[in-house]
Amino acid sequence: MPTSAPDDSERPIGPRSLKGTRTRVRLLEAAKEIFEENGFLEARISDIAERAGLSHGSFYHYFDSKEEVFREVAASVEERLGEPLSGVILDPESRATPQERLREALRRHLENYRREARIIGVIEQMSRYDKHLSATLRGRTDRFSRQVAESIRSLQEHGLADPDLDPTIAAAALGAMTGRFPEMWLVQGSVDCSMDTAVDQLTRIFVNALGLSRQHPARGREVTGPSPSLSAG
Repeated sequence: MPTSAPDDSERPIGPRSLKGTRTRVRLLEAAKEIFEENGFLEARISDIAERAGLSHGSFYHYFDSKEEVFREVAASVEERLGEPLSGVILDPESRATPQERLREALRRHLENYRREARIIGVIEQMSRYDKHLSATLRGRTDRFSRQVAESIRSLQEHGLADPDLDPTIAAAALGAMTGRFPEMWLVQGSVDCSMDTAVDQLTRIFVNALGLSRQHPARGREVTGPSPSLSAG
């Protein structure tokens, strides 16, 4: 059951100062630690406030409930996991090859996942029961998948990827792998390998799945200028 908060008239609409912003960050960091240690159900608002060095009542100046702070923690973790897509794969300034981008992005993704493995396990559990959280995570996944599909289409148009692949299906399948594999490896412990091996093997799978190791005739339009490096632009 959601934990009730004070009347809305007593609750400020977001932080009003630098001090308020810092306090809110402290609460989010404390909440993440408590959720990692105790899981969602056993975590208490009083524990979060105490870890942040605040009173129990102070919590409600920044969050309505334990559910709200958990959803915000989950959103920040998902953003970190998705950063390699925009920061490496779709970087318009990069001159790296598609293979180089894939390797770097996968390494960053797996390293981020390893750092966040404990809280990710809690997020995965809660997403099965919290419809709001589940919808938010699904929306992020859908957005990332659309961006990857556009990237694959661009590679196909430039003759760099298998032209017979369906970009939407390929993006969904590869996205599922980058989500499920680290969960099996880093959360469940059902895969035993080093980081270097994981990066190497996933890169090989991506390159082979997309046909990046072979040259393909471009379809649909004439290509001039430098070819894209796994970017959608």
